[in-house]
Amino acid sequence: MNKSIGCLVVDDEPSAQEVLKQYIADTPQLFLKGCCEDALAASEFLANNNVDLLFLDVNMPKLSGISFLKSQSEVPPVILTTAYDDYALEGYELDVLDYLLKPFSFERFLKAVQKLDKHADSSNEDTSVLTIRADKKTYRIATQDIRYIESAGDYVTIHTTEQRLTTYETLKNMESKLPADDFIRVHKSYIIAVSSIEYLEGNSVRVGDQFIPIGTTYRETVKQFFSE
Repeated sequence: MNKSIGCLVVDDEPSAQEVLKQYIADTPQLFLKGCCEDALAASEFLANNNVDLLFLDVNMPKLSGISFLKSQSEVPPVILTTAYDDYALEGYELDVLDYLLKPFSFERFLKAVQKLDKHADSSNEDTSVLTIRADKKTYRIATQDIRYIESAGDYVTIHTTEQRLTTYETLKNMESKLPADDFIRVHKSYIIAVSSIEYLEGNSVRVGDQFIPIGTTYRETVKQFFSE
């Protein structure tokens, strides 16, 4: 880490806030940009400030850290902090940097922060391959093989030319990982690969043997796509 990294701490426990503040102060590359007691305040802070690293508590009133991550279309790299280990897998499926189990040492804190370098390297990779967790396995899917993606609650199902895979993910986060020129959002529950669209009929598009509905919000976008 060669540059200064601005951090936001989100935790409802004053003692936990103080530990993180001290660890941040003791790490030369880090500096504290802000501290919030709940996820709603954090959302407002992120909307008005640039943050490089987010320390996010899982168990908070009003909105949990996990629910907060699912509700955001874009967040800085995240390190989850909690006194419980129940959410570790769920956190990793949301692509967090690390998961710190309270109380954690300064050495463990540094190990988590150092993962920011690896994250920066991976963020420069192309979007031709999508990595997901499904069925207790990690899959690498070529985006060119994806036909469409549908969401159901907190899960999305990826339909490829060969298989269907369901993973714990929001459609918003999935959309951010896809090459924008190759996919189009046609509904709050559907993203379609442009190359898989056969034709438009009424308020739906044909993809293989499926008719996928076009949501009211997305009709103008789809109409512009077919008029190009």
